[in-house]
This record gives sequence, structure tokens and C-alpha cells, in this order.
Amino acid sequence: MSTALLLIDIQNDYFPNGRMELSSPVKAAEHASKILNWFRQKSKPIFHIQHISIQEGATFFLPETEGAHINEAVLPLKHESIVIKHRPNSFHTTDLEQQLRNKGITKLVICGMMTHMCIDATVRAAKDLGFECTLIEDACATRDLSFKNKVVPADQVHHAFVSALNGIYANVMSTEDFLQQADQN
Repeated sequence: MSTALLLIDIQNDYFPNGRMELSSPVKAAEHASKILNWFRQKSKPIFHIQHISIQEGATFFLPETEGAHINEAVLPLKHESIVIKHRPNSFHTTDLEQQLRNKGITKLVICGMMTHMCIDATVRAAKDLGFECTLIEDACATRDLSFKNKVVPADQVHHAFVSALNGIYANVMSTEDFLQQADQN
């Protein structure tokens, strides 16, 4: 069974002074960078997922803007795959599934942004497509949400979503736990 890394939407608009700043994106990107470096050292497949907004009225990840660029913490190397998407689910109308199948990938390690949107949608879709998923929870970030005039802090949003994914859709773990387990195998 072959394992690949998916780095989802770690793009400049989610960082300080971006158009959709998240809670603690720098810390999440630092953790994602550690996972990325491990995959590079082991010469395992890496897929960078980049969201480009094409919907009318979009306010971030706009085509040909600095905010849409992949953040320097996880910049792709020339030989690493970049998959462009336009929806939260990284598989929707992309060739990601075909690329993974062509490489014999059956397991995915997933990091990225936003936990409550693109991470959730992609993990659920990946599981439905038959992939075994590991979600690196501290290598993900999200933001405060509100509903009916109640604000739900980003930390609570994040923990609610990773808790919902844990067990059925993914094995949720920290960067440290993943690296310790991966180096033992």
C-alpha cells in the first residue's frame, strides 16, 4: 500500500494580512512543513492542492493574485504535483483521484486549510472513494464562525470537525505522533 501527502490550500490569503485570515495559520503551516519534509526525505508522493476562486463574487484566492499562491512554508518543488481546484472537495472536477490511482496510492496523509470546509469535504470524499486517511490535526487551521448571532471560536470549530472525522473518516493525530509512528514503521 502506497501513501501520499495532500497539502490542501495552504495559500497566502489565509495568513496574516490575507483576504481570509485564519486562526493560527503560521503554526499549522509549520507543522505541515514538518510532514512535508518527512515525505520528501522518504521520497513519497506529494500533492499540493491549490484553490483558485472562479465563482462570481469571490473575495479571496482570486486568479493571478499573491493571495492565491501557495505559502512559502510549503512551496512545491518542481517535481511535486499541483492540483488546481475550484470547490472545497479536492476531488470535485479535478484529476486528483486519477493521479492517485495511477501511482497506486491507497493511503492519504492530509494537512491544510480550512478545517471546517476544504479539509472536511476532501477527507469525507477520499474515504468515500476508498482511500485510508490520516488527518494531521495540528497541521490544519480554520477560523471563527457565526450562526444566529453566536460566534463559535476557531478552536471549537476545529475540534468539532476533527472529532467528527476521527474514527470513521480518518485517523486523526498530531504531527509529533505521526512522525514518531512513521519513523518506527
